[in-house]
Amino acid sequence: MLEFQGKTALVTGGARDIGRATSVRLAALGATVVVNYRSNRGAAEETLRAIEAAGGHGVLAQGDIAVAVDVARIVEAAGRAGNGRLDVLVNLAGGLVARKTIAEMDEAFWDQVIALNLKSVFLATKAALPLMPDGGAIVNVSSQAARDGGGPGASAYATAKAGVSNFTRAMAKELGPRRIRVNCVSPGMIATQFHDTFTKPEVRQRVAGMTPLGREGRAEEVAEAIAFLASERASFINGESLEINGGIFFA
Repeated sequence: MLEFQGKTALVTGGARDIGRATSVRLAALGATVVVNYRSNRGAAEETLRAIEAAGGHGVLAQGDIAVAVDVARIVEAAGRAGNGRLDVLVNLAGGLVARKTIAEMDEAFWDQVIALNLKSVFLATKAALPLMPDGGAIVNVSSQAARDGGGPGASAYATAKAGVSNFTRAMAKELGPRRIRVNCVSPGMIATQFHDTFTKPEVRQRVAGMTPLGREGRAEEVAEAIAFLASERASFINGESLEINGGIFFA
């Protein structure tokens, strides 16, 4: 079922992991997908090949989603791909940057993490709205950390993601009259490069063991939830945060 046939979607941070899985899934469902990446063109091109292998169509849009002039260029590329129209925005770009306690971090580090994870969502949403038709959909990517404060050294990241969750609710109210639905997903421990980089193997093993389903999640499982929230199947879901964590944490 090509439920996104004729629609255009922009996925920020679409080059790898959950971003790649989301880009491929939306393309397989018929969307023209604009894959944003910041610096790793090789990964972005690999995502594009995966999209084409799934029978879909995608284009690449390079730029730093935390910088307004770059965001304008990215959204302009999305508009060209969609003939002046952008139906779906997935605000997925983000990251931990580093694990630092409040004693270790300085103002510049705090600002960097907040910009990457929260300011970027504001910038992309604001830039995309003039191209979004009534009835469009925005899906933001928050985190389990937004509710539980995150692991050691993740206070800036957790704070930013909590902002994403509440920005989602605010936009759901503000954009509701245009029938633009705004939702978010909040992944827990997902097998991605994020945890390869920032989480010790023994911690991952322990968390997986504590999870009722007994494992980490997969990027494709998050992508499936994002595609659902962006689709007409979720036509009366608005302002929701969907927890994807195997049951280890309940909202």
